[in-house]
Amino acid sequence: MSLIDDLPLSVQISKKIQDEIVYGHLTPGTKLDEVKLCEQYGVSRTPIRDALKLLASEGLVEIRPRRGAVIPTLNIVTLFEMFEVMAYLEGMCGRLAARRINEEEKIELLALHNQCKEYLTEDNTESYYEANRRFHFFLYQLSHNSFLIEQASNLHNRLHPYRRLQLRVNNRMQHSFDEHQKIVDAITNSDEDLAESLLKEHVSVQGEKFTDLMATMSPNDV
Repeated sequence: MSLIDDLPLSVQISKKIQDEIVYGHLTPGTKLDEVKLCEQYGVSRTPIRDALKLLASEGLVEIRPRRGAVIPTLNIVTLFEMFEVMAYLEGMCGRLAARRINEEEKIELLALHNQCKEYLTEDNTESYYEANRRFHFFLYQLSHNSFLIEQASNLHNRLHPYRRLQLRVNNRMQHSFDEHQKIVDAITNSDEDLAESLLKEHVSVQGEKFTDLMATMSPNDV
């Protein structure tokens, strides 16, 4: 069973709507009609409303009084700026993780890394991304800095639909795993400088790959 199947129905639906938004099938200004979404996904209004709330928390939809959920205008410049900030936040998490990680945490970090390898071997992009998210959120926890964990987690949640899509670029999943291996080695070897620089580069590459994806694909590629 994949990790996707384990997710709540509202989360599964939110992921499908994410793709529709990011690939341009749902354009800025489009109103998301709950009745039509219920018919489209064959569910009641409760998971649809929960999915829309999730999307609103990520900035992908706006829930407006008397209008309901609407697709906001996507500011590409802001999106790239967010990737830039994310790179520095994750770099700081990596530096602190390399300084503060304990032996039990090293074992857990390796276990999460190996789970990514399992889905890489299966060529399962969606489940790889869910395992990848767990890996990154654990890196934030390894900083042992509550404020940094909160800020990195919040921005990750805003960016995760785009981080997920960049894995569809040719060979990106393999490269992502290889980058993770270097990050794990740096952290477990307490190399603060290397861990920070590797994580900055890792997130910066994600932003670049997302740009490549959007530049070369058509809406029919979904």
